[in-house]
Amino acid sequence: MTLLGLDPEVVATARRLAARAAEPVVSIAKAHTTVAVERATLRLAGITGADTGHRAGDVPWVNRVVDTVRDHCGLDHGVVLPAFHALREHDLGSLTELAEATAAGQIQYRIPTGRAADRAARTGHTAIAKGLRTVDRNRAQRDKLVTRFGNPPRRPWIYLIVATGDIDEDVVQAANAARAGADIIAVIRSTGQSLLDYVPEGATHHGFAGTYATQENFRIMRAAMDDVSKEVGRYIRVTNYASGLCMPEIAVLAGLQRLDMMLNDSMYGILFRDINPIRTFVDQRFSRQVHARAGIVINTGEDNYLTTADAVDAAHTVTVSQLLNEHFAHEAGLPDELLGLGHAFEINPAVPESFRLELAHALLARELFPDAPLKWMPPTKHMTGDVFAGYQLDGFFNLAGVLTGQSILLVGMMTEAVVTPFLSDRDLALRNVRYVLDAASGLAEDFRPAPDGFIVKRAHQVLGEAVDLLDRIVRDGLLDAIADGTFGLMKRPPDAGKGADGVIAKADGYRNPAADLLEGK
Repeated sequence: MTLLGLDPEVVATARRLAARAAEPVVSIAKAHTTVAVERATLRLAGITGADTGHRAGDVPWVNRVVDTVRDHCGLDHGVVLPAFHALREHDLGSLTELAEATAAGQIQYRIPTGRAADRAARTGHTAIAKGLRTVDRNRAQRDKLVTRFGNPPRRPWIYLIVATGDIDEDVVQAANAARAGADIIAVIRSTGQSLLDYVPEGATHHGFAGTYATQENFRIMRAAMDDVSKEVGRYIRVTNYASGLCMPEIAVLAGLQRLDMMLNDSMYGILFRDINPIRTFVDQRFSRQVHARAGIVINTGEDNYLTTADAVDAAHTVTVSQLLNEHFAHEAGLPDELLGLGHAFEINPAVPESFRLELAHALLARELFPDAPLKWMPPTKHMTGDVFAGYQLDGFFNLAGVLTGQSILLVGMMTEAVVTPFLSDRDLALRNVRYVLDAASGLAEDFRPAPDGFIVKRAHQVLGEAVDLLDRIVRDGLLDAIADGTFGLMKRPPDAGKGADGVIAKADGYRNPAADLLEGK
């Protein structure tokens, strides 16, 4: 049963326009690769570790190989052909040995042809398939553990952030948060990691306002939360961030270490990190294919638009982005149940009827995407430092999440914009969430907006504005719309931004067994 009475024809038109707007970008993504996609491919094939003896600091072996291949023969045919041809040509036992020989200047890469090319592709296919079997086993293991321990008993699931900079301290805080009621633990990345064109190695203890995303840190947190899952009697999910210049690599590492959710939205990197649009759309497609294979729920970043644009005036841009993200996700193989579309409670509380407006926007998202695990984000823009008003505002946010059937609720902090939360702040915030869920968990069944009332009319208005904007984007092009500042007021042209030099057009003979396997070829 729907509460908003949305016109099915209008909804169908919105999805049809979103598909038309997205298709040119999908075509661009299919026709290009990036240095990050090629590095992610080698990670699936088994390369780990770093060159610790470089004068500039530790350089991951995947960076060493991909950069050298690009210097020697380019990447328009992919990294697999030259890498696996060199592996055979030099009679080396592993890709790590190949990387070490590369660093020593002992390898001259070239593009093989004929039988040599076929042989290199087959060898690469075998190695990458082995890596994907690890991803498959992790997905099966997650299913077993969910069956054994159970999911959280009610929705929305409670999502809480830890961000100490030290993975060992993160584990302590995450475990205590789970014991206090958190269902999902998100480890925020160190400031600026999204702009690093490499993934750090090993356990880290020195992040800035967050902890570095590394394969070892993923392993440590997942193992710790498995232990806590046994203790609390429900499966505790772990989240990190597959965004920025290393989006595909981090997606692979998440699959290899059984993470459960990943922030994964190219628009966030484009708008708020000034990453080249082409680079990040290519990276996003590959990373979402990995997430689909791994059974990882993605979270998208529409909530961020409302931190720079007005949450009332720009509400329709959130809906447009959600529809575009839905198409991009489906095209990459992600089903609705893995599509955690984002939105947020960011209307200025001084606006008359602000809570009713929030309910209209949240309910519109819920009814447009009934099977998606929507991620509901707390107020940040209008948190002033008045912790009492902030605590009240978070309570209204929690109530809106319950009333509109949101799937994932990120715990709001009353000290937002004041300090990095203390443990006591998190405890109070969790109490706020628990109170609302305990007191009003069934209230949604009594919530029936008047058919011709304020909430229903506002939802229809936002959807109509979204259709109009999608129609304009179809005419002008999505990349031009991004360049014009349509989303979040940030203007990002397609030929600018960080990482643009890491985009490569594919040659006719391009080979990537990872892409083939992920697409079911």
